[in-house]
Amino acid sequence: MYFGNHRLSERWGIHTEYQWRRADLFNDWQQSLLRLGVDYYSKSGAQFTAGYGWIRSYQYGDQPISYNLNEHRIWEQLILKSKAGRFDFQHRYRLEQRFLENWVKDADGKYNMDGFLFRQRVRYRFLLTMPISRKEMANNTLFLAVYDEPFLGFGKGIAKNILDQNRLYAALGWRFNPNFNVQLGYLNQYVVKKDGIQAERNHTLQIGVTYNLDLRKKD
Repeated sequence: MYFGNHRLSERWGIHTEYQWRRADLFNDWQQSLLRLGVDYYSKSGAQFTAGYGWIRSYQYGDQPISYNLNEHRIWEQLILKSKAGRFDFQHRYRLEQRFLENWVKDADGKYNMDGFLFRQRVRYRFLLTMPISRKEMANNTLFLAVYDEPFLGFGKGIAKNILDQNRLYAALGWRFNPNFNVQLGYLNQYVVKKDGIQAERNHTLQIGVTYNLDLRKKD
């Protein structure tokens, strides 16, 4: 995974992100996710972002989707940060408007695309980070990152799976400087199928790189 929030001015920036998701020890595609957005940094410290995501999902696992499909996603989010002693807390609230390709099997058993399905989802992520090798987060610091994030569907088209999925994550990271860090961690992803009964649990190794650019004009 790669993440970058690039500052253009004191108030505005650009969000960039790509996630390369594989299954079965890198042998098969699971998902490809590209996300772009515009950031706004308020005087109070809150960060607002709105953007677009393109997601390509593939057939994988014991309960695969019927057909590889594309999703176009509009998203908005708010990030709030706080600190208590050595602990840094982050609350991320995200709304998603999702347009998923609707593939339907015909009488001959062939799949044909029949427009898009519109779905909405809300997500909340609580993230805790703590320096390990130093008392405070500074350059060249080993740190711990832990988060939990439930996904809830709402609105028209939501059937029995209001809980869409939940992600529980723990990682060790190395902060090179305020704009560059890497993380190696474990993600436990619990996904509920649309019938509200079937579910899958994915045990995932995650490698993440965050690299931000500061493009603000220097005095």
